[in-house]
Amino acid sequence: MTVKLAVLKSGEDIVADIKEMIVGEGDDARVVGYVLTKPCGISLDSKSLEVDEEIDRDTYQLRLFPWCPLTKSEKIPITADWVVTIVDPIDKIKQMYEKEVLGNGTSESSGSNESTDSSEST
Repeated sequence: MTVKLAVLKSGEDIVADIKEMIVGEGDDARVVGYVLTKPCGISLDSKSLEVDEEIDRDTYQLRLFPWCPLTKSEKIPITADWVVTIVDPIDKIKQMYEKEVLGNGTSESSGSNESTDSSEST
């Protein structure tokens, strides 16, 4: 499984298990698209500055939502020309995706408030 964050031309941020669609073989092989398994859009609901006695930090409210929710298919192909970039997501987004979408609970998320879809980024 390769959990990645794709930024699309539309400006959407999509987290999913992403695999390349390749045409050709050897030196003639080229990526023509990607297959997104269980894709979720990411919404950055707000950004506020919390002032603590000792620390100033930015707080982000993150929310995952189904991307292309009206399909029965868990695997959705997209063409390569719609993808601006594919990168590794921050740990909190990867943990949220694995726990909430894939159903894989991780022990690394101890100390975070898992009852909400919020994340703090410093």
